[in-house]
Amino acid sequence: MIRKVKPEIRVIGFDDGTFSFSSRIERQGTVLFGVIMKGSKEVVGAVSRWITIDGTDVTEKLIDAVLNSRFKDLRVIMLKGVTYGGFNVVDLNTLHQETQLPVIVVVRKRPDLKAMELALRKHFSDWKERVELLRKAPPLFEVIPGKLYLQAVGMKPETAVEIVRVTTRTGLIPEPLRLAHIMASAFMTGESKRE
Repeated sequence: MIRKVKPEIRVIGFDDGTFSFSSRIERQGTVLFGVIMKGSKEVVGAVSRWITIDGTDVTEKLIDAVLNSRFKDLRVIMLKGVTYGGFNVVDLNTLHQETQLPVIVVVRKRPDLKAMELALRKHFSDWKERVELLRKAPPLFEVIPGKLYLQAVGMKPETAVEIVRVTTRTGLIPEPLRLAHIMASAFMTGESKRE
């Protein structure tokens, strides 16, 4: 449990690499990249795993990346949304329970859950399980009206907001997530893409 948020709190932030429409049809993979930082200033390391596009393996790959890394002093997991590699949905509660770390989900736009459910119903035979994971996620907490939202598992939303503040240097996105985005997209396409 996090009692006080220190400026050098150790956070791992994950984002996935870009992928093409053809790789989505063929259910190929994309990279899942995690950046470990002390607060917003010092990069300590990085981890990576491959996930299946539109698969169901993102939760186990996140758990594996955290538990089997050499970074044993992590305090928080940050995610840039709850879906990776298309509709590979994270089970936030399982991620929290298995790693014993709180999880913060940071998003710039409020997700349209009805549209997501319609897409899942249309394209996936296991749509009920995926929709259930989306519904089990905690409610969105609006940090900056219309610009930044978060979900918190294993901590109070107020603590999550403080951690987001401490780990953000410029703009709205915390540095671990911003750097994970840059690295994952560069790995997949040869250069980083705009956020």
